[in-house]
Amino acid sequence: MRTPRPRPESRAALHAELRQRIISLQLVPGSALSENQLADDLGVSRTPIRECLIMLRQEGFVEVIPQVGTFVSRVDPHRVADAQFIREAVETTGLRQVEHPLDPQLVDRLRRNVERQQGTATDVPAFVALDEDFHRGLLALSGHESAWQAIASERAHLDRARRLGLEEVTPAPYIAEHGAILDAVIDGDLDRAIALLQAHVRAVFRDIERVQKRMPDVFTVPGIS
Repeated sequence: MRTPRPRPESRAALHAELRQRIISLQLVPGSALSENQLADDLGVSRTPIRECLIMLRQEGFVEVIPQVGTFVSRVDPHRVADAQFIREAVETTGLRQVEHPLDPQLVDRLRRNVERQQGTATDVPAFVALDEDFHRGLLALSGHESAWQAIASERAHLDRARRLGLEEVTPAPYIAEHGAILDAVIDGDLDRAIALLQAHVRAVFRDIERVQKRMPDVFTVPGIS
């Protein structure tokens, strides 16, 4: 017997649930979406499901092909590149504005975060959550933590690509990079911290190339909408 899922309490919660399933790859890029199945799974009627799918289509997460059906959008490398550009610009600008002495509470938060990452070698969802908090914490050092949420819409497309990459490799290299970035910030070597951060966030392009060779069907094809 299937364990019943908690019913979303609002339209916003329903939208957030469906969006998260797409970003976390529970709903695979390119897979068909059934309003009836989603409504049954989430314990709601088809109407709010249809409305949420329209919203997700506007965000670029859902594709409707007339006379064929509704599908989870495939990962678009160009959109990922745009999202990475925005993220890198925001995060590196934040690091350039970090001033010493650092807030000891924020430094402690980041150190404990990196320590906790060490136990996520086989737990991708746990690593992703800590990874997000780490980068948000870096922005907090410059007083711009809210900027992390401001770029959430575009970052979500980047997150799908990153999760695809993490299905094939251990998070260990990324955890080490987090530690090196934090050490450079604490030491006051912001130029080094920025260089390390740039290399770190650009790794998604390497991941995409690797995953495309194995799973070409989850990516868009250039020249085909």
